[in-house]
Amino acid sequence: MRNSTLLRNLLTIFFWLLLAVPSVNAADFQQGLDAAKRGDFATALQEWQPLAEQGDAYAQFNLGLMYVNGYGVAKDDTKAVYWYRKAAEQGEAYAQYNLGVMYDKGYGVAEDDTQAVYWFRKAAEQEIAIAQFNLGNKYRKGEGVSEDDAQAVYWFRKAAEQGHANAQFNLGYMYDKGDGVATDDTQAVYWYKKAAEQEIAIAQWSLATMYQNGEGVTKDDTQAVYWYRKAAEQGFAKAQYNLGVMYDFGYGVAEDDTQAVYWYRKAAEQ
Repeated sequence: MRNSTLLRNLLTIFFWLLLAVPSVNAADFQQGLDAAKRGDFATALQEWQPLAEQGDAYAQFNLGLMYVNGYGVAKDDTKAVYWYRKAAEQGEAYAQYNLGVMYDKGYGVAEDDTQAVYWFRKAAEQEIAIAQFNLGNKYRKGEGVSEDDAQAVYWFRKAAEQGHANAQFNLGYMYDKGDGVATDDTQAVYWYKKAAEQEIAIAQWSLATMYQNGEGVTKDDTQAVYWYRKAAEQGFAKAQYNLGVMYDFGYGVAEDDTQAVYWYRKAAEQ
């Protein structure tokens, strides 16, 4: 089963690319673009295949996307890897990122963390935020590269400053725990809040705990309840339990046993 987040990322990149005509063969590329916008991927394939075979990186990248998602062709990860590689070797940044994903997950090619890191880095150096985030995770976990929290922080920051929500959470966590950077609760709160405002449930829960404990921010049970609720409503079990506690003891909200039981039950069911 494919990772649904991966597919969403690929689809997002696909339709983002369709908004422009970067190909040097602009007229032919545009015909494929127009067809793809109509959902006529068979025609898009007819237009882009010759361009790809002639070495057009953007057509090669789009063919990779078509094969990985089964647009106008049978799904074929091996062919997707082939076309991503063609484009990636010409410096196409999103092809480099997607090729890294294929190596990372073992789609159409043997899983290879070293190759994943290689291609993530190529894309990261071209300021692709999701590649920077993934490269940070590789350094954090020591996959395909020596474990290095300082490098993880470096790449998480690069992605976080571009607004990548999960990178913002990870950077907050690094400051919270003092991993690869000096512990700094104020910075932890800053980045947790950035991610929380983008609906990252674990960041909302983490921010709530900072408010409840007065770490990096003035203690504020009302704000803690607010952020616990945001995470709890997304189904985050720890937040559901914490929200139950707040209602149980009247912290930041009127004491309410019915609500306490409701949220305890939600957490218990998980």
